[in-house]
Formats: sequence, C-alpha cells, structure tokens
Amino acid sequence: MLQGRDRRSIGRADEVAALVIKEPKLFRELMACLWHDDPAVRMRAADAAEKISARRPQLLARYKSQLLGLMAEIEQTEVRWHLAQMIPRLNLTTLERQRAAAALRQYLRDCSSIVRTWSLNALAELSAHDATLCSETKLLLEEALHSGTAAMKARARHLLRLKQFREA
Repeated sequence: MLQGRDRRSIGRADEVAALVIKEPKLFRELMACLWHDDPAVRMRAADAAEKISARRPQLLARYKSQLLGLMAEIEQTEVRWHLAQMIPRLNLTTLERQRAAAALRQYLRDCSSIVRTWSLNALAELSAHDATLCSETKLLLEEALHSGTAAMKARARHLLRLKQFREA
C-alpha cells in the first residue's frame, strides 16, 4: 500500500493510517517500513506513523530507542520532518531528550525548510520538559526570526509566546 515511485505524493498513506488506527497490531509492520530500501515507502510510512501517533502517541513508546537511532542516522528529508513531529510525543528520559535535541540541532542545518521548521517546533516541545534546553532553544528561535524562511519565522513567533520562553 505504501509503494509508488513519486515521492511528491503520499500515495495511500492516509488509508494506511486509518487501517492501523482500526487495527493497532499493524503498527509494528508500519514501523518496520521506516527502514525499507525504497525511499518512497519510508516517506509514506513516516507520514502514516506521524498521523497515527498524533492520535495515539502511546503506540510509539515501544519504538523509542529505534526512533532515536533512526533520527540520528537518517538523511531523507521526508522522514526527518516526520521524526521531528513524533519524537516529542515520546516519554523521554533526560539523556534521551538531550540525544533527541542534538539530532534536532543537526536537522536545523538541513536544506529543507520543512525539516528546519519542524525541528524548531520539536526543540520547543522538548524544552517544555527540560529547562536546560530552554535558553538555547530560545536563542535558536530568535535567530530563526531574523534569518529563517517565512515558515520558520512564523513558527518562531508563535513558539516564543510559550510560557517556557517568556520566563527564560
């Protein structure tokens, strides 16, 4: 269901997400597709997993260490931005949060504005649970206000209104 050549299309990812929501046991198969040889399958699997995890974040818990590992090694843009959306939904230890934040800071150098924007958002979400990340994340958001793309500037303006940054 996730196959297809055109990486500009999510193909049947929405159908897959709906199916897995109804049959959560299929989530394991979907997650395995994040490591598929075909980049289109990886992209669509990441899209479906992100949509599912927005509604049922607890499904990600079992895959925490694998997702953190994938986050550090994957270079595919479409997978990166979905990981940036999913990682803050995990219950992370302090060390895991620091590891995720380090990967997200690397994502801020990605050529994709979408990856950079979602990375800023993820860093802000992680900062809500880790005060040690607040000051650096606030600086990154302020930098995005001045030198980011239009999407990054808009997201940074929104995020800087959050409590953790008003108080930092």
